Amino acid sequence: MIIIGEKINGAIPSTGKAIAAKDTEFIRNLAIKQAEAGANFIDVCASVDDDIELETMKWLIDIVQDATDVPIAVDSPNVYTCIESMKYCNKPGLFNSVSLEGGKVDEAFKVLADTKWECVALLNSDKGIPKTAKDRLDVFTDLMAKCKEYKIDPSRMHIDPLIEMLCTSEDGIAMVTEVIREIKKQYPTIHVTGAVSNISFNLPARRIANQAFAVLAMSAGMDSFILDPLNKDMMGMLFATEAMMGEDEYCMEYIGAFREGIFVK
Repeated sequence: MIIIGEKINGAIPSTGKAIAAKDTEFIRNLAIKQAEAGANFIDVCASVDDDIELETMKWLIDIVQDATDVPIAVDSPNVYTCIESMKYCNKPGLFNSVSLEGGKVDEAFKVLADTKWECVALLNSDKGIPKTAKDRLDVFTDLMAKCKEYKIDPSRMHIDPLIEMLCTSEDGIAMVTEVIREIKKQYPTIHVTGAVSNISFNLPARRIANQAFAVLAMSAGMDSFILDPLNKDMMGMLFATEAMMGEDEYCMEYIGAFREGIFVK
């Protein structure tokens, strides 16, 4: 189970305010708290205007690296910002993200190929977001062909099957779980990831919907989660589900996380 802490993102109002005010201590505390809560990567996304994005990314990365040794996920819709941000990181982390839109994947993979960096890849293309499981899996096939071309091992990839709002879905998450299962069937060592909270946009009691999604997605094979690791209810649900799926020998991870206070009030 891989946790990608999502809290250092300028799109979150409180974090955006801290970034605008250059509140170093606020960002530092977010990094420390997410690391202590069990994050495997700390996502860093500036969400500012293009002309100051890279300098803001450097500022954020420097703060996070001073606060914790947890690897960083460089996060931007601009693939070149991610590429440049890699240079500020002290160790390999997570590239978030690529897709088959335009030439993004080639630009990223040329840089990532001979490194130990891992990479998030979205299953969309120049045609937009595929509407069926088959179409998403066709994009996945093309994406893995690119991985083979650049000699990027599947174990370094985190595939995002595109989690959309439940309230606009006609079949719940059946399509997403079908995609997840097929991806893991084809490449058992690959990771499947996504922003868990996407599922609950425009719904009341979002935390409950997010937890239900996480359980179902895990049972289909999802093993990488972009979420708030400070949400103890969610973290407890993940550890409990992992144990019930037989992926936590003698429940040692569950017990350890409980003792560390990761999922107790």
